[in-house]
This record gives sequence, structure tokens and C-alpha cells, in this order.
Amino acid sequence: MDDTLQISGRVRDLAEQAEQGLREQFARIDRIAQVNSQRVLAAFQRHRVAESYFAGTTGYGYDDLGRDKLDEIYAELFGTEDALVRLQFVNGTHAIACALFGALKAGDVLVSAVGAPYDTLLGVVGAVDKGHGSLRDYGVEYRQVELVDDAPDLAGLTQAVSDPRVRAVLIQRSRGYATRASLSVEEIGKLCGVIRENNPSAAILVDNCYGEFVEEKEPTHVGADLVVGSLIKNPGGGLAPTGAYLAGRRDLVEGAAMRLTCPGIGRECGATLGNNRLLYQGLFLAPHTVAQALKTAAFAARLMELLGYRAQPRSDEVRHDIIQMLHLGGPEAVKRFCKGIQSGAPVDSYVTPEPWDMPGYDCPVIMAAGAFIQGASIELSADAPMREPYTVYLQGGLTYESGKTGVMLAAEELLR
Repeated sequence: MDDTLQISGRVRDLAEQAEQGLREQFARIDRIAQVNSQRVLAAFQRHRVAESYFAGTTGYGYDDLGRDKLDEIYAELFGTEDALVRLQFVNGTHAIACALFGALKAGDVLVSAVGAPYDTLLGVVGAVDKGHGSLRDYGVEYRQVELVDDAPDLAGLTQAVSDPRVRAVLIQRSRGYATRASLSVEEIGKLCGVIRENNPSAAILVDNCYGEFVEEKEPTHVGADLVVGSLIKNPGGGLAPTGAYLAGRRDLVEGAAMRLTCPGIGRECGATLGNNRLLYQGLFLAPHTVAQALKTAAFAARLMELLGYRAQPRSDEVRHDIIQMLHLGGPEAVKRFCKGIQSGAPVDSYVTPEPWDMPGYDCPVIMAAGAFIQGASIELSADAPMREPYTVYLQGGLTYESGKTGVMLAAEELLR
């Protein structure tokens, strides 16, 4: 085959070997994608999606029929009373912050159920000082239940939520930059059961980033009161240009809407500026696109295992989000791997990633992402905090074919 990609025969042989061991995994991923694709299609049909919904609004954004109908579709897919899908959310952290501020007031206590949340949320809750405006600044106390052997501590959670001042509990589905396994929907259901039994009035909020459409159910199907996620990850299908969503109990969604804009305005304003079609089409493609990312992750795990590296989850494990951890053991290996991923990108492939002091993080972070949408984690990307144990977090792949190629180039870079 004549191409310009510098991939050696050794890496091509290893890639073929890796694929041969993934047939069962790929078949399972395809089955879930089929179920979720049918769910999305059925929702579109039940809500009688029409071409007129793709027209955008300007200015205040009043009476945006497409925007409001998309809220209803998200609510159906997540099995909830209400949903809010908005371009005005700048990222997932912003949407989670709105949800927390909408659910809590001065004197309340917020509990994180599975250790510290993702790095960018530490400033939101006030665990670290990132500037004025944290929950702590507004009189909300923050506590967290530490993990035990990298797993949720159910006994510790029982004790933590029994305080009647606890008004909200945050569960992070994905691992973030932690070493624990990502939570399955079933595990989240068990956590919800513990919380509900010991504090029936506490709102259960799930950071659902990286997890949408990975399984046949979502956390709101097993007891969560609200899920929150970014549209430039799974549910945007690689087409949403920005934004985030919330789906859950109506009062929690409305509280977040008031925080996104202001009391008295809430969800009524927010122009879509001609982007409705991308949000609809991205959601329609999302189950398939997520499957491509999952196959890319499984392939990366297997190829790296064949090269002698440790992968979490292993290539033969069932996955609960699109993130693949690869333990590379040192800073140079991390840089080489990220350079290889970048060289496999359709955008900025000629750029060499370097660690930098990224806002919201406590150490330099290296990021490889040659994406059509800036920062879109559903597109092939790799990032790592430059600290022990020097682990790269790989995610995305709009198509398995392109994702596989990027991973092969990363392996080639490691072998040079």
C-alpha cells in the first residue's frame, strides 16, 4: 500500500494481531450501538422532528422551536422530567457548576461520593482557590468520601450523607485523572440506593461526561436525579460546535437554567444562531460515533499491551466510558506517545505537543488533539498531567479507521 504515513511493518503486524483478539469486544460494542441508535431514532420520530426545527434564532432566542424540542428529546432519552441543552454552556465544568449552584444554597453541604472530582471542578467547590465565586465563597460546605482500594466506600458514603445538612451528592462517572476504574451504570445505581436510603431529600447529581451511550442505560435510569455532560464529548457526535446538557428532575434543571442566565430569565433566552441542525444531527450520530471511540480505545489497549505497557481498562474488559488509560512510566514516553497521536490527526498534524500550565490544573498538562472542534474529546485526543505515574488518557476517534491509524502512529513514535 502506497501512503505517506510512516508505519513500519512491525507495527502493522502488531495491529493485525491486536484486532484479531478484539472480535468479541467489537461485537459487544456494535450491539450496544444498535440498541442506542434505535432509541435515538424512535425519539426523533415520536417527537416528529421536522426540517423547520433546524432554523436558528438570534438576539434573545425567544420561541426557538428546535431548541425547545431538543430539550424534550434529551429528557426522553435519559428518562427524565426535563432537560436543558444549550450552546451557552462553555464546557462541561460550567454546566456542572450551574447544576450545583442551582441545587445548593448557603448552609448546605455538598458531598463528592467517589473522592475528589475532576481537577477543573476543585475551584468550583472551593477545595482550591481559583478566584472568587466558588460554592465555598457562597457558604456551601464541601466534603468528599475517599476511595478505598480505588473503589467507592459505601460505608463511608452512608456516614457522610446521613448528615441532614447534605443537600446534594456529586458522582463522577469517569475516572478523570484518577487511577480508579470508571463507574458502570449499575455501580452508580448502587451508590444512588445508599444515598436515597440514608438521605432521601439529597439531590443526586452525576457528572456523565465520557459515558453517554456507552451502555444501554444512563444514570438517570437507575436513580440519579440529574445528569450533566458536554456536547463536544459523546452526545454531540462530533458535530456539536460547543455546549452542554442537563437532564433530570424539573426543579434541578430549572435551578441550573437560572444560574446559566439569571433569575426570571432562565431557559427562555439563548439564541441558537443556526446551530440546531448540528445538535440534532450530532445526537443522531452519537451512538455510532461513541462505538467508534470505544473500538479505538480497545485497539489502543491491546496494541500497547503487546508492546509491554499496562492499560486500564485492559483490552478484554467491559468499558463504561470512552477513556483509555495507558501507563507509560516516564515523561519522555508520554511526550512521544502524544506526538504520535498528534501526527495522526486531520488538523494540525505537523504540530508537536508540549506540556503547558493549562487553566484549572495543578501541574503542566500535555494535550494532543488535532480536532475539527477545539477540545472535542469525542475526536481522537490524548492528554496527560506531567506527574507520576506518567499516565496518558486517550479518548475519542470519529471513525475507528482513523483512530486506529493514530494509535499505530503513536506506537511507532514510542518504538523509534
